[in-house]
Amino acid sequence: MDYLSKFINYLHATKNLSMKTLKAYNSDLKQFFNFEKTLLFPDICGFIAHLNSKLKLKDTSIRRKIITLKNFYDYLYNENLINFSPFAKLKFRFRQEKKLPKTLPIKEVTKILDCLNIDYDSLSPFAKNVYVRDAALLDLLISTGIRIGEAAAITLDDIIFLEHTILIHGKGRKQRLIYISSPITWDRLKILIKERKKADNNYLFVNRYGNPLSIHGIEDIYKKYIKKAQIHTKSTPHYLRHTFATNLLANGADLRSVQEILGHASIATTQIYTEVTTNRKKQVLKKFNYRNKL
Repeated sequence: MDYLSKFINYLHATKNLSMKTLKAYNSDLKQFFNFEKTLLFPDICGFIAHLNSKLKLKDTSIRRKIITLKNFYDYLYNENLINFSPFAKLKFRFRQEKKLPKTLPIKEVTKILDCLNIDYDSLSPFAKNVYVRDAALLDLLISTGIRIGEAAAITLDDIIFLEHTILIHGKGRKQRLIYISSPITWDRLKILIKERKKADNNYLFVNRYGNPLSIHGIEDIYKKYIKKAQIHTKSTPHYLRHTFATNLLANGADLRSVQEILGHASIATTQIYTEVTTNRKKQVLKKFNYRNKL
């Protein structure tokens, strides 16, 4: 549809959106027009019912598609391509379960780190390269709580060597500086950086072919090491981000600082981690508070 391509071009030119977000907009609208053939008098409610009852989508996914459609029809109206928006009198309400971030116990994070303590000299040249990359990557995720997409995007130019700092390219093309506070993490990064400087590719984390690691590649590396660590969980690398944030707050870090470190646009996103720390404090007090037995 011509209107669809014009809308995507408009978003790309004016909203500074990532290619991933633009693809999501495009996918949502194509799905809508596969269901609804008319542009001027669409059955929005019928489409939402279809997403809910037939496709069984989560409320978060349906809400995103509604936002996409509303933005699309607002664009058409503002460009005088249609006389009215079908969203003018439509309002949608969703009851959304507030889910707490899932974390790893510290003992399981320790198990992952223990898997990185191996006899380096006994490895073959290829195995050494893989180990150096994996050790630096996993330790970086544990030590900084960065997103795996952010880790995949790091280049050698992003590393401020004298400051032990990395420039992170976050969501919405927002940049932030992350300080590597752990000497062990920094030492592992230095070894990898030294090896990567010999290569043509400027990315810090690459696969066996020298291409930048994808987020799926990082997920596979994480799965390999939790299996090595004999951690029986369906966790993902994002658990490390949740664990990092939760423990910062539990150890006394202020909410605003944690927001900046994580790269959250809103402090409300960071605030959910306080719920996790409160629950843990309750468990500790119920189990260990001497007053309970007096």
